[in-house]
Amino acid sequence: MKRLTYFCLWVIMGLYSCGKRTIPSVSITPKVPIPSTSITEPELSSAITVNPVTIYNNPLIVISEKGEIITTKDRLPEDIAAKVDYNQIARSFTPSQRANLISRFKIVPPKVIYVPAKLVQQTAKGFYCIYKKKFWYWRKTDGLFYLDETYYQ
Repeated sequence: MKRLTYFCLWVIMGLYSCGKRTIPSVSITPKVPIPSTSITEPELSSAITVNPVTIYNNPLIVISEKGEIITTKDRLPEDIAAKVDYNQIARSFTPSQRANLISRFKIVPPKVIYVPAKLVQQTAKGFYCIYKKKFWYWRKTDGLFYLDETYYQ
């Protein structure tokens, strides 16, 4: 009986380890034709220049719980950065709102975040994102996501 149990465990572990999928990392390399000997070094380096594309996999904190600006406009996508007015959105929670959040959730979440398109979900009410599996953020007209007011009211 003991051998049967060990054999079953060995088979299960083998199947489990073979079932893991690895995702290869994607490298963005420019496709440049193979240079002939007539191309000089400066010409080759200018042909390889590529503008960097920022790819976000997680939400970015734009305005912290203290009202501090964490993500500047140059790190946001251009269409959103043009609409954002930090003078209006850089506000902290009031002391009573902060105390309410700490007593209910033991944490004070950020006020405003930027969410990449692949993490956005949609309902009839609008576009939203669930931050840290606990806090709902809703998208407003400037393209940023704001903490749902039911958490701190």
